[in-house]
Amino acid sequence: MSDTDLLVIGAGPTGLFATYYAGFRGLRVAVVDSLPELGGQITAMYPEKQILDVAGFPTVKGRDLVEGLVAQAATAHPEYFLDRTATSLRQDADSVTIGLDDGEEIRAGAVLITAGIGKFSPRPLPAGEGWVGRGLEFFVPSFAPYAGKDVVIVGGGDSAFDWALHLEPVARSVTLVHRRDAFRAHARTVEQVRSSPVRIITKAEVTAFNGDGVVESVEVLADGEKMTLPAQAVVAALGFVADLGPLQEWGIEVVKRHVVVDSAMRTSIERVFAAGDVTEYPGKVRLIAVGFGEAATAVNNAAVAIDPSAHVFPGHSSEGS
Repeated sequence: MSDTDLLVIGAGPTGLFATYYAGFRGLRVAVVDSLPELGGQITAMYPEKQILDVAGFPTVKGRDLVEGLVAQAATAHPEYFLDRTATSLRQDADSVTIGLDDGEEIRAGAVLITAGIGKFSPRPLPAGEGWVGRGLEFFVPSFAPYAGKDVVIVGGGDSAFDWALHLEPVARSVTLVHRRDAFRAHARTVEQVRSSPVRIITKAEVTAFNGDGVVESVEVLADGEKMTLPAQAVVAALGFVADLGPLQEWGIEVVKRHVVVDSAMRTSIERVFAAGDVTEYPGKVRLIAVGFGEAATAVNNAAVAIDPSAHVFPGHSSEGS
């Protein structure tokens, strides 16, 4: 059994900022995340992506944002439980105990859920069965391995277009294959890709992989016409399936995979708060910047739940101690 004041479930941007702010409030803090690294979706899916909606940064690379948040969170001296999943919740009079999938338990004065979209798994590419790690990948954590290669990206969403745009200067060629002639990606990014040397093939699907051990080319059926594309790398950007997992069995009010909170970021369970993309309330906007503000609100109100003599607003962090 581990003891802490605040247990944060989720080590993405919102969870990391909440960790820092809990330290500012003088709270002992522990952080649990099912991924083996800090940074949540950003680290797992788009560390090289330029993020445009963080206040004070006209643009910031995902990897750099996480690096700064991790350094900021370190001032709280948190205890990290990575590659672990929170599986159970038990309430006591003045604490909440969270059980992990390895059998360990953490007792906390309050819990803050910053789980984003929860655990996520990529949607499979049927033709790519057996090719994962042999040229087929679902995420692009680094651009370097694609240097000088012919890359085929499958999908029509933001990730597909972002990766096409960033890989084009690195790869020998980039071809984007999408089953429809309309795209879900942001219109500005679509226009940037259309204006680049990236080849876009619509009304098309990848039907087979060719290669001896690793992929060398793919077969594509485009509007009824068969073609073969050179490909030493294929990125299947078909989205992912998100799941809040065991959290949905804790008795917390959930609407469409989102945790319902009030204006203090309280959930339907006493001493359990939530912040970031996982939350739902009237007028909710899912931005990293919004998650930062919600994290501070949640931590301030959790501090009072932990110690009723504490104040909801302790003053500005810039004022020092």
